[in-house]
Amino acid sequence: MDKTKDSGVEERPKWDNKVQYLLTCIGFAVGLGNVWRFPYLCQIYGGGAFLIPYLIALVFEGLPLLYLELAIGQRLRTGSIGVWTSISPLLGGVGIASMLVSFLVGIFYNTILAWVLWYFFHSFQNPLPWSQCPLNNVTGYNVECVKSTPSNYFWYRETLNVTPDIEISGSLHWWLVVCLASAWCVVYVCFIKGIASIGKAVYVTATFPYLVLTIFLIRGLTLPGATDGLVYLFTPDWEILKNPQVWLDAFTQIFFSLSLAFGGLIAFSSYNPERNNCERDAILVGVINSATSIYASISIFSILGFKATTAFNSCVKENILALTNHFDIADQNITADNYDQWVEYLNRTGEVASVDLRHCDLQTFLDQSASGTGLAFIVFTEAVVEMPGSQIWAILFFVMLFTLGLSSMFGNIEGVLRPIKDLKLMPKWMPNELLTAIICLTSFLTALIFTMGSGNYWVEVFNSYVGSVPLLIIAFFEIIAVIYGRGMKTFSEDIYFMTGKRPNIFWKACWMVISPVMLLVVLVAYVAIQAQTRPSYHAWNPAYELFPNTEIKLYPNWVFAIIVLLCVLPVISIPLVALYQLVCSRIKRSSALIDLNPYCNDGFEVEPQEQKNQRA
Repeated sequence: MDKTKDSGVEERPKWDNKVQYLLTCIGFAVGLGNVWRFPYLCQIYGGGAFLIPYLIALVFEGLPLLYLELAIGQRLRTGSIGVWTSISPLLGGVGIASMLVSFLVGIFYNTILAWVLWYFFHSFQNPLPWSQCPLNNVTGYNVECVKSTPSNYFWYRETLNVTPDIEISGSLHWWLVVCLASAWCVVYVCFIKGIASIGKAVYVTATFPYLVLTIFLIRGLTLPGATDGLVYLFTPDWEILKNPQVWLDAFTQIFFSLSLAFGGLIAFSSYNPERNNCERDAILVGVINSATSIYASISIFSILGFKATTAFNSCVKENILALTNHFDIADQNITADNYDQWVEYLNRTGEVASVDLRHCDLQTFLDQSASGTGLAFIVFTEAVVEMPGSQIWAILFFVMLFTLGLSSMFGNIEGVLRPIKDLKLMPKWMPNELLTAIICLTSFLTALIFTMGSGNYWVEVFNSYVGSVPLLIIAFFEIIAVIYGRGMKTFSEDIYFMTGKRPNIFWKACWMVISPVMLLVVLVAYVAIQAQTRPSYHAWNPAYELFPNTEIKLYPNWVFAIIVLLCVLPVISIPLVALYQLVCSRIKRSSALIDLNPYCNDGFEVEPQEQKNQRA
């Protein structure tokens, strides 16, 4: 809660205790990507071998940047715009860029929570609505559903009612609008008192996912096929490390999973006491985030291994039935144990070719995992259906996803609200509750685009491009601003003041050389790879036979232009503000009419809380 000193200077809000702060930072860093992105990368990039570039990225890129953001926010005690402006007015655009990225990411991120709510509400049904195809009064089961799978149909048709491609917008879907409004109401209620209410909410949102993951892990390890899933996940393929794309994905994953450059971590650390061991906080948050990714992978793939084994056994049973009927073999003669021997024996007669047998390969079924929404709303829902007490597991899974996403939303909203407050863009009479309501309402209205028939395609656009190039650029300017703007010597003294010890040679080497070089290399490589291929997306087509019944389409030119705009718009403020401040500085030096230029006097400067208190 905000307090006011006798001198009239507003005192910055503070955390009730250290646990609230750490849980908030961990909740912001640990999000949906830990559950549905990291396991997928491990799977496609050689299992355990992927951990090598991932851990290198954590040590030399993730932790140094995380430490830097927590330290500079705690020392200057202001939001992202105030931090960079206090270092140099030329850098005010870096804070604005972080604020815009937080806003854009927040509007699509909360749409995912709306989808989670929709599935949560349907998880109480028995049987689960995605466990079987709906009936059609004319032809029996729904034809579109039969051509794909019940889980695919429920996701693409019942939930999204998706259009054939991104150029066909469709209408607003009322059920998604209601879920979206509910998701934003939950965010607002948790955020209504700022960190005072967030600090209470994180006791649940940051800890509940670990409870659910543990429950899933215990249950998953007892299911048949769990071992196959874990072996498939962690079997190392060392040759794949020669692929540059593996290293690029590892570095971008650790960067995005720690929620760097959003401004939320800077804002959260600014509420700390001036003397606090931010180095220990950074290491703790970073290690817990990465450990959570590995822990979630074990839980998820133990259950996906069960799903693959169940699908494989069903496939074998269908083939056994087909062989028994065709060759008039007595029941129970062909079993799952001797199936391969029977097929080999019957192959010698040459008549097996006339039987329409399915190709049953456990490795193929294990390959049918997915990332992102495909994992959460298609693959995992199929696995849950096969588990005894499927409704309970579905409820737990979607509550876990919602709490994971909600704790991440706290950081996104704080990355927008804190800069607005620091800039004093709102009237003094406006209470924090009203400002928060305006931000949430604006975000909700903007996010209505994601509730249309083409909404899923636009979520993929925002997810792929808003949180990619802009964040890399912002992070690069952040580290340059602190180390070469504020200066390594001054920053070392700042850390000494806060922690009682100066940064060691490892931190200095990372900040001055290793981390900025890595950021620059990743940024250039990412842009180069993206420039070589035309952006594409997966459009729902139930007639498409390959998993998961989606075909690849190229984005039309006008969508490609929007993609470029989403990459450029957040960071265009960096050169614009710098140019603006340079022009104002030139006017101040060359014109005697400087008093007639009040905007140039102020610019985007925000006085840090520390300086306000000293002046008071």
